[in-house]
Amino acid sequence: MATGMQLSHSRSEGRKSGFMTLMIGSIGVVYGDIGTSPLYAFKESVKAATEGGGVTSDIVIGVVSLILWALTIIVTLKYVVLMLRADNKGEGGTLSLMALAQKAVGRKVALIPILGIIGAALFYGDAVITPAISVLSAVEGLSLVTPAFDPYVVAISLVILVGLFVFQSRGTAAVGAFFGPAMTVWFLLLGVGGMLQISAHPYILVALNPLYGVGFLVHNGMMSVLTLGSVFLAVTGAEALYADLGHFGRGPIRVAWLYIAFPCLALNYLGQGALVIATPAALESPFFFLYPDWALVPMVIMATIATIIASQAVITGAYSLTHQAIQLGLLPRFDIRATSELERGQIYIPSINWLLLIAVLLLVQLFRSSTSLAAAYGIAVTGTMVITAILAFIVAWKLWRLPLWLAAGLLLPFLMVDLIFLGANLLKVLEGGWLPLLVGLCLMVVMLTWRRGSAILTERTHRDEVELDRFVKMLERRPPNRASGTAVFLTGRADTVPSSLLHNLKHNKVLHEQNVIMSVETADIPYVAGEDRASVEQISDSFFVVHLRFGFMDEPNIPKAIPALKKRGLKLDVMQTSFFLSRRMLKRAAHSDMPAWQDGLFIWLARRAHDASAYFHIPSDRAVEVGTQIGI
Repeated sequence: MATGMQLSHSRSEGRKSGFMTLMIGSIGVVYGDIGTSPLYAFKESVKAATEGGGVTSDIVIGVVSLILWALTIIVTLKYVVLMLRADNKGEGGTLSLMALAQKAVGRKVALIPILGIIGAALFYGDAVITPAISVLSAVEGLSLVTPAFDPYVVAISLVILVGLFVFQSRGTAAVGAFFGPAMTVWFLLLGVGGMLQISAHPYILVALNPLYGVGFLVHNGMMSVLTLGSVFLAVTGAEALYADLGHFGRGPIRVAWLYIAFPCLALNYLGQGALVIATPAALESPFFFLYPDWALVPMVIMATIATIIASQAVITGAYSLTHQAIQLGLLPRFDIRATSELERGQIYIPSINWLLLIAVLLLVQLFRSSTSLAAAYGIAVTGTMVITAILAFIVAWKLWRLPLWLAAGLLLPFLMVDLIFLGANLLKVLEGGWLPLLVGLCLMVVMLTWRRGSAILTERTHRDEVELDRFVKMLERRPPNRASGTAVFLTGRADTVPSSLLHNLKHNKVLHEQNVIMSVETADIPYVAGEDRASVEQISDSFFVVHLRFGFMDEPNIPKAIPALKKRGLKLDVMQTSFFLSRRMLKRAAHSDMPAWQDGLFIWLARRAHDASAYFHIPSDRAVEVGTQIGI
């Protein structure tokens, strides 16, 4: 009996330990971005509210109230309570939600993928701005130590950012265990700094009453709308709650927010408000002035560490989003490298990394301060949140089968709040808000072009192909010479003869002893279980049709799928098998279904797509590429 009780206690302790590990980890990854918002959100909001005029207690209390209730409504109610329920087999994020909505309404509805594409494109705009504004705002704290650092803020920020992106190729596994504890300490310091000022000026606690925020909006006209654009800076990073659902799980993310992140953020914003009411001059840098003089340098160091972690989380998110977009057919293949043998979600995409680095460095050089960048921040995130609310409404109505009135009652209030914040941020387009819109527009054009061009290419490729059953029967009547071993022919459709097979037979005049027509499909779910990975159909003595299914977050590794094929009766040895792939040489057709510029863009993208054999992890000495020219 004692032994049984000990085992039960041991399992209970193990579950608690695992939950705590995930919770602390989520603080480091999920809340990195929103956890660094106090560095600039309150300061920029009060500046927007005063428009260079005097700081009054009514303005400060109104701004703090708006920030606190924005955190409550958008982060706590929308994301923590509601959106974390909209998981796609445990995964979250815009493209996961898009796949759910597509499943709910069917693939004929074109609006769903377009919404997903817009949301994904806007995320990249956020991924460019977050590292720049976060690191700049932290390094600017050095100017408070001594004004001598002023001329070097931009240079120091550039060095930190270059180091951050160069380090990406090593993967996040080595420092991932450091993220959670470091950010937990950061949040506790946020709370302590706030409490120091609240205890000295407790009057600020009236900001907990939402009527003060509403009163500010009612009595300040156009200025209140401009202020909302800056208030939204306090909730940037909320999308990470949903996007990182698959990494940490619903429970740890919720507990981390409700018991650590949210209380510490609330205390810090209240503390900044109390400080500025008592000392209006502290608005120059209210975050760092929360702390005693002796703590200034340590807090600058901690702020820099926190902003690096926040930037790391956004960069990692860009890799994951790119991987999903490739699997869903929205982007060409990129070189994707796994950085951990244990965690399949940890990947590194060199081309995306260097493009992000170039964009971030240009951004820092162009804006040169966190205040200037604040105008550019927010539009991308609010746009993504609007799209998330629309897709969630479709999922709730069509997939969850909620009555229309109930689905609308749940989601439309959040959509209205998101639209209000989006409208407020759009007023800052000329001040810098054009930047994320430009980044998002460029990426949206790329994704729509790749999706449309791929569909046209698939249609033209299969237009003249022969039915597989008829082809096999013809070979049985007039069998060609046979070569030993197995040939696998990769194709998009398994019911027609792959062009690589036709060319091999035409030029080499031989057919292998065993021939496998293999198609690789991406499912609308994140991961496909091993038992559902493959199906095998034998259509003759020497021909097999194989369908492989991968989730949009799975690694499309064909050699690793071989055991699943063996269980279904197909004997296959990778080192005794030749994999035939078609390499399409694209050229512009006389009559194209796309405009000339889009045609050229698609061909340019296709020529830079990563090698198919490497993408599917086929050994280079077993791959045979057969080239064909196709006009598009």
